[in-house]
Amino acid sequence: MHSTRLNDPFSIALQAQPASLLPIGLPGLIDFRYYIASIVSIFLALTVGIVLGISLLQGPALTTTQDLTAQLATTKEELRTRNKALERLQAENDAFIASIAPERVAEVLAGERVLVVEAPGANPAESQAIQKALIQAGAVYAGRAALANAYVDRQHLDELDKLVNKLMPDDLSINPAASTYEKSAMLLGSTLMTSDSAQAGTRNEDTLTVLDEFERAGLLSIDGEPGKRATIAVMIAPEDPFEGEGAEARASALVSLAAGMDAVSRGTVLAGGDTSTLPGGLIAALRAKDETVKHVTTIDTADTPLGYITVVYALREQLNGRAGQYGTGTGASSFPLATTYATASPSR
Repeated sequence: MHSTRLNDPFSIALQAQPASLLPIGLPGLIDFRYYIASIVSIFLALTVGIVLGISLLQGPALTTTQDLTAQLATTKEELRTRNKALERLQAENDAFIASIAPERVAEVLAGERVLVVEAPGANPAESQAIQKALIQAGAVYAGRAALANAYVDRQHLDELDKLVNKLMPDDLSINPAASTYEKSAMLLGSTLMTSDSAQAGTRNEDTLTVLDEFERAGLLSIDGEPGKRATIAVMIAPEDPFEGEGAEARASALVSLAAGMDAVSRGTVLAGGDTSTLPGGLIAALRAKDETVKHVTTIDTADTPLGYITVVYALREQLNGRAGQYGTGTGASSFPLATTYATASPSR
């Protein structure tokens, strides 16, 4: 066997190699150590690069950040100061306008009977301020009709339709293709409004029970004597725009009511704040109706003292047979207070 091992080619080849070239360990162990050394070298290089980068850039970057922060703080303080000054100026302007309002609107609506209609979500404080301005203008305050959320809720549409069909007088001419809200607008309009000054302050016998039935159904509430018909009306828009599914339909229902009241009266004004001109807002919805804007006036600054005066003059303009869109929102123009109350009131 000894002679066989010496004659084995593999053994002879090993014996022929120098001792320095013989492997010390397994080849796999050599590869693993090489990979470990490579990975350590890579991370070491990254660490050194990050440390050097931070060291080199820390000074300029920190200085730039500090300068920017100081500049922003200064700008913020300047804007806060300007904002406070503008708020004081606005408060002074509002106080001055409120002080001259009684004189400015005196007798502008003398002899006219006016109704206030609050849409669901209307601001009561805004409604009361406009009511005060109307009385200062010499108008007779007929009362207030506040619509409930149920009136514009699609879930109550069938109930409203049945109620309208039940209460609709036979002699009230209605387009057969009219929607439920359009029919309701004509019914409520005939109950609350009249274009005949001789009928102002009297009840419509044909629609005598309409308000009672609508109240009983939870669709509106009344204050004063709105059943004794008025010649002009102010609808107070919701403070917040309608949102979500059915928002457009709810706004459209109120636009129909404003248009219906205007059609059977001597004039209707839709008043609200600037939020009512946003998407989903009632004023925005009405201004999008090309035909309605020819007849119904809108004011989107009616939550300010100047807006209260504008409402009065807008009603005067309605009595003179004209309509306009006033305020600061989309589709509005400035209001010519000095020229509106110039002519007598023609019959609409």
